Amino acid sequence: MTKAADPAKVRERVRAFALGLPGTVEEFPWGESVIKVNKKVFVFLGVGDGSHPFGVTLKLKAPEVHAHALTSPGAQPAGYGLGRSGWVRVPLTERGAPPAELLCDWAEESYRVIAPKKLIAELDGG
Repeated sequence: MTKAADPAKVRERVRAFALGLPGTVEEFPWGESVIKVNKKVFVFLGVGDGSHPFGVTLKLKAPEVHAHALTSPGAQPAGYGLGRSGWVRVPLTERGAPPAELLCDWAEESYRVIAPKKLIAELDGG
């Protein structure tokens, strides 16, 4: 049986990946970490001090990606009405939580939904 990944380390890998995408910045509205592109959030990371369970929230519009994310243990449409727009909250502390690599793929998917075409072209090497 494989040992579950450390949720704090998984969160940090997703954070570092998201900040490596073109034109991204980290901000702390409500005391929580969010990663933005073009002044719009594409990843919610919550608080990183361990006072709340670790998780990420991403905007996943492709039906198959959205459905796959919702099969993660404890995953659910995001609160505050965001779930209706494709946002999914994925807990990192649940047994069987997605690995960092998959979460980074989903972070890129969320980025592509939010980012302007110019930055997507830069990401794609164009």
